Amino acid sequence: MAEITVAMTEGFTNADFTDIVQLLRLQYGHDFTGYAQPSLKRRLQRFMGSMQIGNVFELKHRLINEQAFFDRMVEYITVNVTEMFRDPEFYSTLRTDILPKLAAYPIIKIWHAGCATGEEVYSMAILLHEAGLLQRSRIYATDLNPANIRKAESGIVPMENMKEYTQNYMRSGGKADFSDYYTARYDHALFRKDLRQITFFQHNLVTDGVFNEFHLICCRNVFIYFNRELQERVLRLFHDSLAVRGYLALGIRESMRFSDIRQQFEIVHAQHKIYRRCI
Repeated sequence: MAEITVAMTEGFTNADFTDIVQLLRLQYGHDFTGYAQPSLKRRLQRFMGSMQIGNVFELKHRLINEQAFFDRMVEYITVNVTEMFRDPEFYSTLRTDILPKLAAYPIIKIWHAGCATGEEVYSMAILLHEAGLLQRSRIYATDLNPANIRKAESGIVPMENMKEYTQNYMRSGGKADFSDYYTARYDHALFRKDLRQITFFQHNLVTDGVFNEFHLICCRNVFIYFNRELQERVLRLFHDSLAVRGYLALGIRESMRFSDIRQQFEIVHAQHKIYRRCI
């Protein structure tokens, strides 16, 4: 398997990459032109290796003729890395600095963009529950990958991850026994029903537009896969999707320093990349 992957790495040219991206846009409407090319190229090559695709011609042929093959490729190349209470200090800051501000709204609207398989969304639901705000919150969670959406909607996570998630929860300032929030079933954990009142749906940050006005948008560890032009476009989408004084949270390694739109935000917490729309 490794030999196939290496062979593709050597034979997969920039022209091949451009052709594949163009094919995906024209045939399926998925525009990956704004993704960081080195990262996306590596994921395409790994997908070819995993499927034992011998050359780019075969890859194109199957993409053109097999919808299921395309779906499987999108599931493979889109970002799925996540965990509950990832970066616990970020969640601690939400608890102490942000949620008390959001409590002023009669209805709190939150968007998790690029939610992957939903672990961070359920973390947010737990925070809101512990702040007494869950019942008047509306949480929307979106992702490009329909398989991710299906997993997130199920409210089920592997039991083997719960020890790490429990530690993250405690470090974030958790107020309860973490096991109170789920039921263990064999090798999986199912979150409580009241935590699963979340609206999940497919949304493409590249092509889709504003669909509501939010008080908090979380889009963490997604920008690192976009080039600067696409990052700029998505930041403008988030600006237009936020209420004035609404908050935007990016990943710890992400920033809006390069963007002209930073003038329309103020920094709330520099370390945890939390911003507030001021214009």
